[in-house]
Amino acid sequence: MPRPVRGALIQATTCEPSTSPVEKIKQAMIDKHVAMIAQAADAGAQVVCLQELFYGPYFCAEQETKWYELTERVPDGPTVKLMQELAKKHEMVLVVPLYEEELTGVYYNTAAVINADGKYLGKFRKIHIPQCNPGFWEKFYFRPGNLGYPVFDTAVGKVGVYICYDRHFPDGARCLGLAGAEIVFNPSATVAGLSEYLWKIEQPAHAVANQYFVGAINRPGWEEPWRIGEFYGQSYFVDPRGQFIAQSTKRDEDDIVIVDMDLDLIREVRNTWQFFRDRRPETYGAIVEL
Repeated sequence: MPRPVRGALIQATTCEPSTSPVEKIKQAMIDKHVAMIAQAADAGAQVVCLQELFYGPYFCAEQETKWYELTERVPDGPTVKLMQELAKKHEMVLVVPLYEEELTGVYYNTAAVINADGKYLGKFRKIHIPQCNPGFWEKFYFRPGNLGYPVFDTAVGKVGVYICYDRHFPDGARCLGLAGAEIVFNPSATVAGLSEYLWKIEQPAHAVANQYFVGAINRPGWEEPWRIGEFYGQSYFVDPRGQFIAQSTKRDEDDIVIVDMDLDLIREVRNTWQFFRDRRPETYGAIVEL
């Protein structure tokens, strides 16, 4: 029997200037996403993922301690509690990327996963933290993730998360596949240039190598005053064959990408290409030795 799942990705422009009070920016972005989640629900979405650090601008373009004010406890903070209410109301699984405080001064780039009944299932903390010019000063804000590569058993299937820069590293993507992930979401904030070329290669490659669906979300448009590059949107879904099955054409506008996935395709593809059967992990020692 088919296992149909309707998924949605939300890309959204920042609706307050970065010079506004941090709490004002945060509330405006939360309000915007509440409305967009409702739109996705009206379209029949059963699982929805938001963009990286969804309730603010991509503040890592500068190094300012004021952005620490965006941190929250996970799952005990107000945003996760709100998203639990929305998940239950709309009967949808939500993947919610936000700025987590473990304790004062210890912060993570995190995604909370909430089931369709509103139950908090757990979190993924971004593993690979970039620090590069221009304007990706993430080590100023985030400690590297320490929770590994969890896969969450949700109402729609087994869901994994890989955040932004993580996508450049195939090893964690493979860990998610070996742990049983059927849909992997990659909420991102990436700008035009070399990354736009990679945007359409790396994640379809992960989908092929690990034979699962991937939902990739990118921010749209320019963010002022930093202008470190154009966040070019173009969020998309690919299937276990690496084929694009839904994609936004919008570079600088809000959008909701909706797709119907049949999770039984995973079995069909894996029975054709036996990548997991034919792995030779005893030969891969150099990966961890170098």
